[in-house]
Amino acid sequence: MKEADIRKPDVFNKYLELVRQDTARLFNDKSSFAYFNCFACGSDELSFEFEKNSFRYVSCKKCLSLLVNPRPSFESLKKFYANSASATFFANEFFKPVAEIRKNEIFRPRALYISKFLNGASRKLIGDIGAGFGLFLEELRAILPNNKYIAIEPSIEMAAKCREKGLDTKCVCFEELENAEGKFDLLSAFELIEHLYNPVSFLNRAYSILKPGGFLFLTTLNVLGFDILLLWEKSKSLTPPHHLNFFNPNSLEQLLKRLGFKVIEISTPGKLDWDIVEGMIKNENVVLGRFWNLLAKRRDDVCKNEFQDWIAKNNLSSHMRILAQK
Repeated sequence: MKEADIRKPDVFNKYLELVRQDTARLFNDKSSFAYFNCFACGSDELSFEFEKNSFRYVSCKKCLSLLVNPRPSFESLKKFYANSASATFFANEFFKPVAEIRKNEIFRPRALYISKFLNGASRKLIGDIGAGFGLFLEELRAILPNNKYIAIEPSIEMAAKCREKGLDTKCVCFEELENAEGKFDLLSAFELIEHLYNPVSFLNRAYSILKPGGFLFLTTLNVLGFDILLLWEKSKSLTPPHHLNFFNPNSLEQLLKRLGFKVIEISTPGKLDWDIVEGMIKNENVVLGRFWNLLAKRRDDVCKNEFQDWIAKNNLSSHMRILAQK
């Protein structure tokens, strides 16, 4: 799998430009922005890193997490996702054309992974938070059909897609889900926690609506991953106000344990770190140094694939997968 398979470069760049325009229009007034300590460890020892789209990224000196600080209110972020041109473009132009390949290359492997822990489960209540087009639940239902699947998706358009697939769909923000305490056997949230106004509140809520022994299955970005560290402020993953929170394997494990979860696995099974960096060198003329230029332009696919495997196996990929249990 290549980056271009799941996000076309020209479409991705157009999306990022729309994000910049929406940000200038919707977040010009920062008088209501709120400051936070590090979400992972609670430290107030934060160091300024850089500014992007007029948002400030700071890093925690203790656990090395990265966060946007200060940040817009929950309500303003909710309106941004509901009404912005970039959000509409993401659903219709960015995601929809590559939905099928994402289902096969990303969501099916996730469904196979978690199905091993569910061990042929039936009559379980399974919820996907930020379900999008319902691809993960669709794949997991195909493997384990005798469960109840709920798509939790605030976008009216995407919620409609979930309903078309016969999924019980709650068109609300997860924080607004009612009558759910202690009912779920599995909650999943993919590429979501980096978007949240307050990830601690989100994880506390997830803990409260899981049954004892229930699983929380997450994927998110690892700020200590290869392509993010190498590209840093040039990284397209560091794009506020979409991406506000960046943990790493140690800091996210620390947070989950503090909230009462048992961490079963934290790994970085990413496949695209080198491909992302190579694309920035070759297609966008990003200068990173002689060694990386040599690897991008003078080494074959065998060398590059072996390097990517090494990144993933040593927990250095920017794609992080987490399984925790109540």
